[in-house]
Amino acid sequence: MALPRITPYALPTASELPPARGPWQPQRDRVALLVHDMQRYFLAAFDGEQAPLQPAVANIARLLAHCRVHGIPVFYTAQHGNQDRRDRGLQADLWGPGMQRGQAHEAIIDALAPQEGEHVLVKHRYSAFQRSNLETLMRVRGRDQLLVTGVYAHIGCTATVAEAFQRDIEAFIAADAVADFSRADHDQALYWIARTCGVPMTTDRLLELL
Repeated sequence: MALPRITPYALPTASELPPARGPWQPQRDRVALLVHDMQRYFLAAFDGEQAPLQPAVANIARLLAHCRVHGIPVFYTAQHGNQDRRDRGLQADLWGPGMQRGQAHEAIIDALAPQEGEHVLVKHRYSAFQRSNLETLMRVRGRDQLLVTGVYAHIGCTATVAEAFQRDIEAFIAADAVADFSRADHDQALYWIARTCGVPMTTDRLLELL
């Protein structure tokens, strides 16, 4: 039930992305950025000096810098440690007790640390929308697009994109600013999202459009 040790793999390039069914394009005055679960506990499974994590973190940092300069809202998700089994629910059956309380597990990595005014939402389930006020915080800021970055691509990132779609929020996933258990899982996530609920794009393309 523990997280796997993740073997390094190369992130997908623009030419490797699946075509999206959705016609949406991100717009600076409509989009919000989500940094999903970039906590020390989840990232310990990677070699932090290699792909996919090293370039994914660098690309998230680029997106964060751009959003902060241009007034695009930034949100984070982060789980709490030592969750009560009743609150953790079925996740405990698949993943065990999860992280422990304290900075060694709970902290968002320094390279992507939240700044003043950026909301850190308590994560309860795979989707960032579950048991949170993410949608309300977006709507009151006039945001109906969500750009998802972080880990893991085929689990929480995909669940969040799918739920955004079901809430009529146009969703994008930064294909080289997410990471996963393997390149196969990574590609599967992008393929499923592209066919059903969102638009995969590279960081370079997102920065160009925004």
